[in-house]
Amino acid sequence: MKKNTHRQKNKIVHTTKAKAGADISNTQNQYSVSGKYSDIFSRHLGPMRQQVKNLHYVFNPSSVAIVGASKNPSKIGHAILKNFMQGGYEGKLYPINPSEKEILNLACYPKISDIPHKVDCAIIAVPAEFVYEVLQDAIKAKVPSSIIITGGFSEIGNKNEELRIKKLADDAQMALIGPNCMGVLNPIKKVDSIFLPIYKLTRPQAGSISFISQSGAIGGCIVDLASSFGLKMAKFVSYGNALCINETDLVQYLAHDEQTKSILAYVEGVSDGRKFMSVLSGVSMKKPFAVLKAGKTKAGSQAALSHTASLSGSSKVFSAAMRQCGAIEADGLDDLFDFAKIFDMPIFFGSRVAVLTNGGGNGVLAADALEQYGLSLAQFSPATLRSLKTFLPKTSQAKNPLDIIGDATAERYEKSLDALIEDEGVDAIVVIVLLQTASLDSSIVNVLTRAHYKSQKPIIVVSTGGDYTRMHQKMLEDYGLPTYSSPSTAIRALDAARKYNLYCHTRRIE
Repeated sequence: MKKNTHRQKNKIVHTTKAKAGADISNTQNQYSVSGKYSDIFSRHLGPMRQQVKNLHYVFNPSSVAIVGASKNPSKIGHAILKNFMQGGYEGKLYPINPSEKEILNLACYPKISDIPHKVDCAIIAVPAEFVYEVLQDAIKAKVPSSIIITGGFSEIGNKNEELRIKKLADDAQMALIGPNCMGVLNPIKKVDSIFLPIYKLTRPQAGSISFISQSGAIGGCIVDLASSFGLKMAKFVSYGNALCINETDLVQYLAHDEQTKSILAYVEGVSDGRKFMSVLSGVSMKKPFAVLKAGKTKAGSQAALSHTASLSGSSKVFSAAMRQCGAIEADGLDDLFDFAKIFDMPIFFGSRVAVLTNGGGNGVLAADALEQYGLSLAQFSPATLRSLKTFLPKTSQAKNPLDIIGDATAERYEKSLDALIEDEGVDAIVVIVLLQTASLDSSIVNVLTRAHYKSQKPIIVVSTGGDYTRMHQKMLEDYGLPTYSSPSTAIRALDAARKYNLYCHTRRIE
């Protein structure tokens, strides 16, 4: 079942300043960047230099050379080649190893310049002392992009060799990712240069969320968790020491990428804070951006320096800058994934939330979380109250949080949702489902999915439990319904989405 997302089908009619003062709490329109807003978007993003444009060959190569390919399954070069083959990559693959004639039934070449065909991307996994020579050969062969997996450069004090490589790539305008990185993933094109085996690190399906990660280890966790949570990716890149292509370049590129609808990032430091802020100010006008900043403490900052040669800077300054740019800052990996789930929802500005539950305690927790994050319990309209009283049992009270009690069936959830969707005083709905009750079965998935597709207001689900619950959570998420394990995490994500919507609205009426 392919979802026609709210973000695709709803377009905004931009208001004048006079109209902007009106009540916008029930507005359900999606922004599009056009007219003067397109000018703002372009001005903040700035022009893309050729090196950044050449990232096209990193993410969408028609041909790939893997330098350091090996017959030995324990070698990184073997894993990368095998991952490309197992993942279904349809382009040309050229293993490079002067000691072999063929690897995995593919003809092997001594060096890239020996290949009689054009190569779009060179993936380099050889010891650090050979990287410069390999890169020279790739440039001789007019390869427009490369990914240096190899570590052993500025992160261990080997700065001079790294600068030699930078000059080589910059002079050739080569888009170079790394060094000291995990690689790149584009599930849409079946591009997979991540050096961890597929059976150990599951790859996510193709989708619309793009991730950038300064850390290879965190990047690997992100890819694996994304697959586990059912999040679908447009692009993933681990950029390591950010020698030629840094976080700002990647965000700028992804801002223009048609497959990318939202961007998430893990950063340890920012190369150029002023430029990063300018680009983010443009990106946030068009696509949600959430970031997890590491190295906030003194110990963490020192660890980041030895990890990716990154200078972390002040965490308070960074947080203030992110708020100013409309970016959403996560407190941890869980936060980052919680935010990722909620970006593809109907636009909403209001703070009035209806809580629907079959367990009173969870309703209380939700009410606490709403107040904590500056949201409020919606007051149901007289029409909604009349509708609810026609089918609710006598032991259930028609008030918010709406506890439809422990014997609630899927049908009772459906009727309740219909009433809440129609209530103009409700801006968003949090549905809490305790799947352990005897009266509920898998039909609740169909009920929630139908409500999600027909509603012009956000609906998010909270369901806490073990294997049976997690199975149904995955079913819901496969249909695009944001699903959380606790009321507080769900409402924190809802609040983040609302703040992003308000930021965009404010920018557009200034």
